[in-house]
Amino acid sequence: MTKNTPISDLASRLRGNTYFSRSRELNLPQTRTDILSGLTVALALVPEAVAFAFVAGVDPLVGLYAAFIVGLITAAFGGRPGMISGATGALAVVMVSLVANHGVQYLFATVVLMGIIQIGAGIFRLGKFIRMVPHPVMLGFVNGLAIVIFLAQMEQFRMPDGAGGHTWMSGSTLWITLALVAATMGIIWATPRLTKAFPAPLAAIGIVAIVVILFDIPVPRVGDMASVEGGLPAFAIPSVPFTLETLWIILPYSIILAAIGLIESLLTLNLVGEITNKRGGASRECLAQGAANTVTGFFGGMGGCAMIGQSMINVNSGGRGRLSGISAALFLLAFILVGSSIIEMIPLAALVGVMFMVVIGTFAWQSLRILARVPRADAFVILLVTAVTVAEDLAIAVVVGVIVSALVYAWNAASMISATHHESKSEPGARVYDITGPLFFGSATRFQELFKPAEDPDIVILDFAGSRVVDQSALQAIEAVAEKYDAAGKRLMLRHLSRDCHQLLTKAGQLMVDMDDDPDYRLSVDYDVQLGRIGSH
Repeated sequence: MTKNTPISDLASRLRGNTYFSRSRELNLPQTRTDILSGLTVALALVPEAVAFAFVAGVDPLVGLYAAFIVGLITAAFGGRPGMISGATGALAVVMVSLVANHGVQYLFATVVLMGIIQIGAGIFRLGKFIRMVPHPVMLGFVNGLAIVIFLAQMEQFRMPDGAGGHTWMSGSTLWITLALVAATMGIIWATPRLTKAFPAPLAAIGIVAIVVILFDIPVPRVGDMASVEGGLPAFAIPSVPFTLETLWIILPYSIILAAIGLIESLLTLNLVGEITNKRGGASRECLAQGAANTVTGFFGGMGGCAMIGQSMINVNSGGRGRLSGISAALFLLAFILVGSSIIEMIPLAALVGVMFMVVIGTFAWQSLRILARVPRADAFVILLVTAVTVAEDLAIAVVVGVIVSALVYAWNAASMISATHHESKSEPGARVYDITGPLFFGSATRFQELFKPAEDPDIVILDFAGSRVVDQSALQAIEAVAEKYDAAGKRLMLRHLSRDCHQLLTKAGQLMVDMDDDPDYRLSVDYDVQLGRIGSH
């Protein structure tokens, strides 16, 4: 918020982000926008859910049920209103071998256990660790996911060849499809400039679908992928043996799926939060995702997590409240129950055009401009996470990015340790080393190399006012330095250890500290160091 923002304008924005004004009256414009955004998202969810079900090797309804149940529960109880969840490709690729080797019932049992693990992550508030993901990793995640969404749309340009396989479109079919995709993108671009009465993607899908249906244009439609007709999902306990052998089969898959689902969901939560200017909700999102997947497993769904593509469609269409996600799930159920014949007539080109616009809006184009200006390590992390996201999956990419970023930080922090020395004014004949920078495993060796006991006087003081003792490696480094001075028959003293450093030293078995606080400086005073003991001075 800028200094020039009028109070009335700020109040208007706040009211625009809720369903109820101060008079507790329903905010009809936002309600209408959320419902229309939900309809747009539901239309885009159908081919995605069907395609991911094919990837996992299960019936299309298994993917559609997952999109409905996961989407409904997370929309109602998740950590970020406006975020959309459902069946995703990142999870589907992990499920392939499980379904192929053990069958779909084992998948349902795995999804139930996956949900329980995610609930545990929410109870123990593990979602807060998403804060450890550096910004370069987020940029790589966004860019990689945009590329993955783009590549996923390429499958819509393949057609059955009549022999059980698929072949790429060609000839007039290809050119007509490309023209419809371009028309869809053009309508999405132009609609907000003409009116904001309804979401631009919904207008584009409706116009292109009407043209294709009226003129009977021969292009692939949703019904060419699979039928989306079905009934209500029915409750059923997964038909698997309740034995330890079954547990050992499904547990590894459950852990991997839970990790991938939470990572993708929490990163999407952060991304949507940046757009909607909202924070928090990580633990709540973990709980909601876990509950959604547990329920999905008992109702014949393949499980799911947050979907960045559909979330971007919803947010860019004006969906800000929970009603948008709830509407998307309910519209999807309506398509399955009563609207399948209409939905199956929608041309895939219209949905591809919508997703292409999502790709354009999702990709962090500014990251290309800053690559030459940010530190080389950060530029490398952006490109690395992008590449690994495309080549492998999101979870691996994020873990790799965080590890590389942590190593780079440790290397840089290790080079910060330094020492300058001067003669002490309070201790005649003593030399004081002013230590600067953190002392931890990365800087421990460099720390030891800073001192030359043979050249120092009989009394040496290490002043830690500009440093911190971080870990066991730091304690070992201090002890190693103490041993060198002790072997040289010289006296070593520690000064200005902070309270947390003192506690760390005290917890070390062989290093005992008697602390006497300086009430003004709030740091501990000098400590004599003898081999195996640190005592108060």
